[in-house]
Amino acid sequence: MVGWDNLSDQPLHIRDKKYKRSIRKKYPADIIISALTIILIYPIIFIRWLFGFKKNPDFSPKNIFGMSVNVDKEPKISPELINELGVEEILIRIPLNDIKNISKYANFAKSFQNKNIMFNVIQNRAHIDDKALLEKDITILFDTLSKYSNRFQIGNAINRIKWGFALPKEYLLFFKTVQKIRDKNFPQIKLIGPSVIDFEYHVTIRALFNFFNIKYDGLSSLLYVDRRGAPENKQMIFSLIEKINLLKSIAVLSPKLKSNNIYITETNWPIKNTGKYAPTSGHECVSEDDYMAFMVRYYLLAISTTHIKTIYWHQLIAPGYGLIDNRDGIKKRK
Repeated sequence: MVGWDNLSDQPLHIRDKKYKRSIRKKYPADIIISALTIILIYPIIFIRWLFGFKKNPDFSPKNIFGMSVNVDKEPKISPELINELGVEEILIRIPLNDIKNISKYANFAKSFQNKNIMFNVIQNRAHIDDKALLEKDITILFDTLSKYSNRFQIGNAINRIKWGFALPKEYLLFFKTVQKIRDKNFPQIKLIGPSVIDFEYHVTIRALFNFFNIKYDGLSSLLYVDRRGAPENKQMIFSLIEKINLLKSIAVLSPKLKSNNIYITETNWPIKNTGKYAPTSGHECVSEDDYMAFMVRYYLLAISTTHIKTIYWHQLIAPGYGLIDNRDGIKKRK
């Protein structure tokens, strides 16, 4: 990441094309390997998807409702706001570039000890490039936070260069290093990945079909569908339900998953008339009424598939897309 946009809670766009080209040259063969993987594996996944899936008899919607909460939000997020929603599952971002303030995140997590927490470990270039630094800081992170939860999503939006990773191989090497530390010192911890954003399953396939000595304890996806409008709208032949079923096909066929648990760790719609607080262009922005209806339908459609463990609404406080607008105190949305 080269900079952070505090208004939309995401990295700034990288305008330097020369810089992008330079970091992508680090593993030139990875583009070819990724392409070959897609050519070989995708037809098998697609055929499996065509046959469909029976409903999961063990599925329960009890834990499907999750909420992302950030430590840096003002007014400070309190457990009372989460209790008001009746949500038991929460996700907390932990940026590796803020490891010096790890106690701040620990105290924040401690305030939600009666909830089921997933920590979202956010990467940066320094920790991608420096294996020793990653080993040191992930040890600190696990040692400090594992008393509050054993679930850690490793990486975030790995297919967006502004978030740090230039190529899938960088993420696979990153995950392998984290897994080595986990296996050696923290065997109770569960590692969730690969955290691909949007309907870009070619990256998910590369991350789940490879010869790296890695295993995921669950599959995470930042499955936004806002660019298509309503969740029922199709992208090619895929509506939200078809996208979830295709993700399920990838999960059941991958040799890299210890569990078929699928977590959607981010989704929302950007809201009209919120200016630079909206994380996308104005074209994707919707009214508050549509936002309410689309998110309810997103959850209901996902529940109908019976394949998703938890969907984390991103996020509780954010003027451009959250459940609460904090520009002038606390304004709770519908």
